Amino acid sequence: MGCEFWAVTNHFVLNIRWAICVRVQFRNLLPPRSRRSASHFAGRGMGVVARKGMPVYKIYRALSYVVSPLLQLHLRWRKIRGLEHPTRLPERLGRPSLTRPPGPLLWFHAVSLGEGMAAIRVIKECVKWRPDLNILLTTTTMSAFEVIINQLPTGVLHQFSPIDTPAAMDSFLDYWNPNAIMLLESELWPNLIMASSRKGILLALLNARVSMKSFKLWSSPVLFPLISLLLSKFSLIIPLSSMQAIHFQLLQAPPFIINFAGDLKYVVEYDASKEEFRSIDDLKVQLGHRKVWMASSIHRGEEEVMLGVHKVLKQVYPDLVTIIVPRYPQHGKDIAQKLQKEGQHVALRSQHQRIVPGRNIYVVDTLGELRHLYRLTPIAVIGGSFFPGLAGHNVSEAAAAGCAVLTGYHVGHFSHMLREMQRLNPLSVLQVTGKLELEEAILKFFSDGKVLEARQTASKQAFHALSSGIIANAWNVLYFHVLKQALLKDNR
Repeated sequence: MGCEFWAVTNHFVLNIRWAICVRVQFRNLLPPRSRRSASHFAGRGMGVVARKGMPVYKIYRALSYVVSPLLQLHLRWRKIRGLEHPTRLPERLGRPSLTRPPGPLLWFHAVSLGEGMAAIRVIKECVKWRPDLNILLTTTTMSAFEVIINQLPTGVLHQFSPIDTPAAMDSFLDYWNPNAIMLLESELWPNLIMASSRKGILLALLNARVSMKSFKLWSSPVLFPLISLLLSKFSLIIPLSSMQAIHFQLLQAPPFIINFAGDLKYVVEYDASKEEFRSIDDLKVQLGHRKVWMASSIHRGEEEVMLGVHKVLKQVYPDLVTIIVPRYPQHGKDIAQKLQKEGQHVALRSQHQRIVPGRNIYVVDTLGELRHLYRLTPIAVIGGSFFPGLAGHNVSEAAAAGCAVLTGYHVGHFSHMLREMQRLNPLSVLQVTGKLELEEAILKFFSDGKVLEARQTASKQAFHALSSGIIANAWNVLYFHVLKQALLKDNR
């Protein structure tokens, strides 16, 4: 009864809120060239939009059928380059490599590592409350697979996601026959969604978001009807923020399917093997009492900023250790190789090199360890945020570990996370414009222990306030709006 009351109340408040704000913000959010077309559809009802979206979908379906041979060649080329699994390429064409277990099955789909980790948090809650259900998780990237495969609860199945062609998607759905499908963030694949709808499979979009670039594209005269059609097929959308909810509403998602639970990326898992914990503890011993700071998730070009800061800090603190964790492992190897050619003393994580006296730079060129590595440092600089065109990264893992958190201003949709944390405590996240402000801030933290401690406490408190109850809320909304109905079907 409590859950039903909450859901009805949420719908009522949501509709009242949007009735006031949508008309005000609608034209300002859309690009000028798209305002007329979007306004043409707004308020006309889902039937009109759906009918206008069907011809666009039919064109997409025909094109995806025609280019299917080229996509298969592209997959083989990716395999040669090491971007696809060497033995599991057939899965990308909808051909399973595992036996489907009997009984109800839920399919969670995530593309990258960040989405996969968010999915795992919901999957664990599902396993906790409904251990009788079969769960399948699909991912796309190799980096996601390499980390997530070791994080899955016992019994959860993994496959690589099929490409969005009619043959691959129909083959996949016919074989696995899921009761419900949970997509992460902005995975709106037309053949997947339309085929699922035809087969009566319920759809949910978790941690839903759409970037401003995608929003402008999806609002264009051609794509707006198609996106509206696809969104009409969902039974539940859980946006990661109220602004994202407005974006989906403007794209004609039915308001009664939108419910809030919180941003799943606030939920940090610290599960690790004994070997992983021993490895991190060993690094703590190696670091001893030396000054330490970390630059994590950096993209190409940002290493010059971080190494410039390192050079300045080292003049003040000769025993300094700078930990550099690039977004991609190969970038880490390239950084280490360049520094070694310059005669600098570098330790490389993948080669198990130790942080001995005289080594001041530790480059981590491995995946899946970042949330544990934050335990090594009082200061974490989150990259992917210092140059135009970048879109930031998740700061919650660093905050959860009690780091003083710094980042740049190019943070994309993570701006919502930063605003929420800064709203709770202005000291929780410090944004800097570049090298000079960054080195000034870190020097201040190192020289004044009280300032550093205040920053660490603020970030941890903000994280705990924002992460409390998110998984329970997400599970309750998902179960009430999707799974309860999906599991009533006994023909699976």
